[in-house]
Amino acid sequence: MPGDCALLEIQRRLAAILAADVVGYTRLMEAHEEQTHLRLMQMRTAILDPGVMARHGQIVKNTGDGFLAIFESAHEATRCALELQQAIANHTVGEPVDQRISFRMALNAADVIVEHNDIYGDGVNVAARLQSYATAGGVVVSGAIAEQVAPDIGVNMIDLGDLHLRNLGRPTRVFALNAPMAPAKLVGDVSTGSEPRPSLAVLPFRMHLNSPDEAYFVDGMVDDIIRGLAALKELFVVSRGSTLGYGGANIDVRAIGDQLGVRYVLYGGVRRSGRTLRISTELSDTETGNVIRGDYYDGELDDLFALQDRIATNVVKAIAPQVRERELMRAMRKHPQNMTAYDLVLQALDLLYRMDYDSFSRARGLLEQAISHDPNYTPAYSYIAFWYVFRVGEIGSPDPRADALAGAKYAAEAIERGANDALALAVHGHAQAFLLHEFDKAAATLERAIEAGPSLAMAWTMGSATSGFLGDGPTAVRRGEQGVRLSPLDALSFWHEGLLAQAHYINGGYEQALNWARSAMARNELIRFNSRTLVATLMALDHREEAAIAARHLLRIQPTFRLGPYAKVCPFRGTTLDTWLARLRSAGLPD
Repeated sequence: MPGDCALLEIQRRLAAILAADVVGYTRLMEAHEEQTHLRLMQMRTAILDPGVMARHGQIVKNTGDGFLAIFESAHEATRCALELQQAIANHTVGEPVDQRISFRMALNAADVIVEHNDIYGDGVNVAARLQSYATAGGVVVSGAIAEQVAPDIGVNMIDLGDLHLRNLGRPTRVFALNAPMAPAKLVGDVSTGSEPRPSLAVLPFRMHLNSPDEAYFVDGMVDDIIRGLAALKELFVVSRGSTLGYGGANIDVRAIGDQLGVRYVLYGGVRRSGRTLRISTELSDTETGNVIRGDYYDGELDDLFALQDRIATNVVKAIAPQVRERELMRAMRKHPQNMTAYDLVLQALDLLYRMDYDSFSRARGLLEQAISHDPNYTPAYSYIAFWYVFRVGEIGSPDPRADALAGAKYAAEAIERGANDALALAVHGHAQAFLLHEFDKAAATLERAIEAGPSLAMAWTMGSATSGFLGDGPTAVRRGEQGVRLSPLDALSFWHEGLLAQAHYINGGYEQALNWARSAMARNELIRFNSRTLVATLMALDHREEAAIAARHLLRIQPTFRLGPYAKVCPFRGTTLDTWLARLRSAGLPD
C-alpha cells in the first residue's frame, strides 16, 4: 500500500568495509568444480565466519567467489583481514599450487546503506574495485583506512599512489599492507656461460602512434625482442637503452657499429592504429652498410607476441643460421596470457627509474594491477622485487627488514613462474644478496642468470655487486666491465657504472673507482649508492676536501642519512664494512 513506503527507513552507518574475492575462481571451478566448492564452504565455516566474528564484524553478503563484511572499527577490520590471510595461507600450505584457494582483500571506510543481506553505497563500490589491486593472499586499503590505522597496526604500508578505479570518476589513494613473512626459498646452482657472437644492436623503433604517451609501448616491445635474443649464447646483444641516441630518421649504421662495437644493427618502425599494428624492420651489416633483409609484419594487437617471435627468428636466421629455431623459441620469454598485464608492466617501467616518490609509488600500483590481470606473468613479480631493492637502497624504507623479506618473496615468486628467465634469476639473486645478505646462495643464482642471459647487462652487473659483497674484487671488476660493455650508452648507465666503481673500490683500484663514480655521477647525481662510493673512494685517495663536498651533496639528496641505520643494511662485510664506514664518517657523514 502507498502508506507502507512511509514506514521504510534507509539505515545508514559509518563502517569499515572488507571486500574479499577468490583468486582465479573461474579457473578453479572449471578444473575442480565440486572439490573447489566443498573446500570453499569448509574454509568459510572453519576460518572466514569465525575470523570475522572474532573481530566483531558481520558478513553481510556471500557472492559465491567472495564476500562483503562490515566492522565498526577500521582497526578491527584491518586486523581481521591480516589474520584471515595468514590463517588461509596456513590452511592451504600443502596443497598443489593449481588447486590452492587464495583471496584478494581490500578495505575502505565510508558511510554505507545497510540492509538485511547486503550493503550499498559509493564506499562499497570502492572496496569492491580495490580488491583487484591486491596480490593473492594480500591486503590493500584505501587512504581513509590508512589514516586511521597507521602506525598502530604494526605492519609496513606501501603507498601505491592514486589509482583510477573502474567506473569511478575520482582517483583513490591506495596502500598495500606488507605483513611479516618468511624469507623466500632459494634456487640451486648452475654453471657459467661464455661470451656470445656475432654482435647485434637493436635501435629504438620509429613510432607512429595515436599519442606520444604510448612511446613506452614501442620501447617495451623492442626490449622483449632483445631479451629473447640475449638468452642465446651464440649472440652478443647490446641493450636497447644503449642505442637511445640513434633513433632518428637518418641512420649511419657504420658509425653505429664503430661506436657500439657491433657487427649488425636492427631497426624499424611501428604504426599502431586502434588495435591494428604494422611493424617494419631492417637488418644491416655495419661493416658494409648494406641491408641484409627488410620485412613487414602486419597483425592485430593480440598478435603482438607472435610478431615479436617472428622478428627474432628472422634475425637469427640471417646472422646466426646455426641456431635452431627450437633453441630460439626456448630462449624467448614466456609471453603473458593477458595483453593488459603486458601493457601495465611497460607503463610501470616508464616510471620506475625516474626516482621521484610519486612516479615510484605509481609504478608499484601498476605492477600490482598487472599481477591482478595475469597472476603468472613473471616480469611483474621481478620488477616489484626490484622496486623493493630501490626502496631500501635509494628511496628510503620505513621498515627495511620487512621490505627486504617482501622483496625476496616477490623475487622467489618470479622464479616459480619463470625458472629459466634470465631477468627473474638476476633480480632474485640480487635481492638475496642486497636485501637478505645471503651471498653464497645469491652467487649461485646469479651464475644461473648469466647462463640463461649471456647478453643481459643486468645479470652481469648484479653478479658484479654480489662478488663485491663477497670481497672478490677481481671477479666483481670483470663482471662489472661486461655489464658496462653490454650497455655502453644505456639510459641507466649510471647504475652499471656506479656498480663498476664499487667493484674497483673493493678491488683496491681507487683511481679507476673514482673515474667510474664521477662518470656515473655526471649521468645522474641523485643516486645515493654512487654518492657513497664517491665519498669513500675520495677518502681512500686522501682527497679530503673533495670527499667532504661529496658528503654534503649526499646529505642534500638524502637529509635523513645516518651511519647507524645504514650500517645495519649495508651489504659489505668484515674489515671492508669497517673501513667503508670509517671513511664515510671521516668525510663528515653523521652517525
